[in-house]
Amino acid sequence: MTVEAREIANAFVEARRSGAAIARYPGERPTDLETAYQIQDCALSLWNREIGGWKVGRINPPMDTILGTNRLAGPVFADLVHTASDAPARFKVFGGGFAAVEAEFMLRIAPVAASLPTNPQQAMMWIDEIRIGIEVASSPYAAINVDGPCVTVSDHGNNAGLLLGPVVPRELWPHLDEIGVSTDIDGLLVGEATTATMLDGPFGAVAFLLDNLRQRRIAPQAGWWISSGAITGVHEVAGGQSSAASFEGVGTVSVIIE
Repeated sequence: MTVEAREIANAFVEARRSGAAIARYPGERPTDLETAYQIQDCALSLWNREIGGWKVGRINPPMDTILGTNRLAGPVFADLVHTASDAPARFKVFGGGFAAVEAEFMLRIAPVAASLPTNPQQAMMWIDEIRIGIEVASSPYAAINVDGPCVTVSDHGNNAGLLLGPVVPRELWPHLDEIGVSTDIDGLLVGEATTATMLDGPFGAVAFLLDNLRQRRIAPQAGWWISSGAITGVHEVAGGQSSAASFEGVGTVSVIIE
C-alpha cells in the first residue's frame, strides 16, 4: 500500500466519520482501477466496522474499454443495511457532497462448495434470497461521479447504505428482466426501466463481484447483500427529499433523505 493511497483513504474515512464535505480530491486522482481499489481496501483497514454487503455499479463507455471492465464495486457497512417497514426509512447523506438514490435488486450471498461463477446462470447458485430495494449513494466529495469511475471506487464506491424491501418470489428469479421498475422523487416520476437494459443483469453483477473479491483476496461471506446496479438511473437527491421505487408485481420501497 503506497503512502499516497493511505493518505487518500484516511481523508475519506475521516470525512465519513465526521460527516464533513471535501471540497477537493485529497491527493492525486487514481487513473486505474488497481490504484483505486488499493485506496478502497486501505480505507476498509482503517474502519472497525462490519461489512454487510457490496454495491455494484456500471462503468459506461468509453471508460469501460479504457479500464477493461464495465462494472465497479464498493463496500456497504452492516450498520447501513436497513429493512423496510411501514414508515419510510431515513438515510443520512453528506451535505455539500454527492447524494443519489438508485432502485435496485438486492441479492443475498449463500456461498456454495463450487467454483466461482463465470456467467449469470452459475451465479444464481450463489444466491439464496432476492429483495427489491434502494441504494443510497453518497460521498463527502461532490465531484465523485464527475471525476470518473476510478475516483468513485476510491471513496467506498460512493455508497451510504441499502434499503431492503419485500422478497422477490423465487419463481420470478428467471424473469427479473420482465419486471418494470419506476423511481420517483418527492412524488414526481424520474425514471422507468427494466434490468434488460443492465448489461447481463443482476446475476451478471453477482458473477462480477465474486471475481472482483477473488482478485482482492476477500472471501465472500454468507449473508452479504449485493446491490446489483441502478435500474432506472442514478437520481440525485438532497436532504429533506423523499424517494420511492416501485417494482411491478412485487412492491414499493421508500426513503427519506436527511
